[in-house]
Amino acid sequence: MSLVDSESRVVFDGAGVTTADVRRVAESGTPCAVAPGALERAAKSRGQFEDLVSQGVPVYGVTTGYGEMIYMLVDRAHEVELQTNLVRSHAAGVGPLFNTVEARAIVSARLNALAKGHSAVRPEVLERLALYLNSGLTPAIPQMGSLGASGDLAPLSHIAMALIGEGYLLGKDGEGQVATGPVLRELGIEPVRLRFKEGLALINGTSGMTGLGALIVERGLDQVRQAEIVTALAVEALRGSTGGFQPEGHDIARPHPGQIDTAANLRALLAGSGLVVSHAQMRESVQAERREGDGVQRTQMYMQKAYSMRAIPQVLGAVRDTLYHGRRVVDIELNSANDNPLFFEGMEVFHGANFHGQPVAFAMDFTMVALTQLGVLSERRTNRMLNRHLSYGLPEFLVAGDPGLNSGFAGAQYPATALVAENRTIGPASTQSIPSNGDNQDIVSMGLIAARNARRVLDNNRYILAVEFLAAAQAVDIADRAAGLSPAGRAVYDHIRATVPTLDADRFMADEIEQVAGMIERGEFLTAVAGTGTTLH
Repeated sequence: MSLVDSESRVVFDGAGVTTADVRRVAESGTPCAVAPGALERAAKSRGQFEDLVSQGVPVYGVTTGYGEMIYMLVDRAHEVELQTNLVRSHAAGVGPLFNTVEARAIVSARLNALAKGHSAVRPEVLERLALYLNSGLTPAIPQMGSLGASGDLAPLSHIAMALIGEGYLLGKDGEGQVATGPVLRELGIEPVRLRFKEGLALINGTSGMTGLGALIVERGLDQVRQAEIVTALAVEALRGSTGGFQPEGHDIARPHPGQIDTAANLRALLAGSGLVVSHAQMRESVQAERREGDGVQRTQMYMQKAYSMRAIPQVLGAVRDTLYHGRRVVDIELNSANDNPLFFEGMEVFHGANFHGQPVAFAMDFTMVALTQLGVLSERRTNRMLNRHLSYGLPEFLVAGDPGLNSGFAGAQYPATALVAENRTIGPASTQSIPSNGDNQDIVSMGLIAARNARRVLDNNRYILAVEFLAAAQAVDIADRAAGLSPAGRAVYDHIRATVPTLDADRFMADEIEQVAGMIERGEFLTAVAGTGTTLH
């Protein structure tokens, strides 16, 4: 259940935060708070932990060195130095920075993991993370350098650096970075002084891949919906059949949840269309053409359309199911204590490996594969609209003027095809383990790489879908079919045409593809369809 209270704040309690909540905080700037119960648990856990340390019980990362240096015992007098040195030494991320939204998602994920109450950090550490989110203080986090076990050490260390007044914050406009110390002094915020375990707790977890993963699965589901929207417009433009979307074929015959949802969405998007035909209408047309006694004869009707027009619920539905699975995994991880060691009242200290990102790494790789197939399906349907041998009577490359003199959408197809190929070159990261840390970390997840790969495919797909949106609108115009569109289809067509005119003659198209890709990124087609009263899963 989403934890949004009556004041429209997302409440981090370590138990009920969802990927959608993380997206609200990260993207929309929704205020957040730490649940009072989480603060109480943290205070209680901290007290029990400090009692344990005062008794001289050896605890990893508290009275010992880290990783392969666990055999080194460190006196309690070095409490602050040990934690601070850990953070400084591991703040070694490289490469481009996560943008503001992504960095806020990662901070949100770390806050909720610590709010679970088993990491033995003081309540003020939780409150400080929430303060940074609410005040727009966003740590500058490099994207590269995480092995995904022992957690996302490098990126999370850059968050911890910002808490102690060191390192960098993103600029207010999200561009560049500024030194943290002067910003905190200007705001009168005292840097956190890390105590026993707190440096380790801040950096030893999966919150890099989990925060980014939360955005990916939520945005991925939006992309599936927009793929369904452009699919419906293309089906109308090509006068396709609704037979493959009948509920009995999905709800009864093969009830995969994603397949059921996609088929229902296509029925909703095509409702009221004067262009699509049912299987019964196709059957009647074939029967009308049939001449008894003629043996084998050719008709003008294809009773079944190609897979890119018919197997949409099976393909996009499988993408949906993959994203549903990814969301379940990320939701669990968001509400998990994923550092080491962990503390439980009346129990032995848990020296384990909850920091290992394998579950999220697998989910992100699976998401990457599924999103790649979404792009494949879109490009194949675009090809069908552009190929005069497959488009049921439309001119080659949807040329409105003289073919040969004009190339129409021939050039626009190339980036879509190239990006499908590029997506296919992105392989799984979760099996790319390379031992590190003196072979202490001898099997790692590479989960953040998997999440970044999935994000890359998601971004590439915007352009693949943009070309299909433009081609579908052009096909509607070429065949003069705008009047027959469904209400949802007409809203989508009008939204495209409000920005991009019909391609009457060859012109520069790169800007137009960028414009439509921006519409997809902002969810404008979802808004246009919602404005017709059409509800999508």
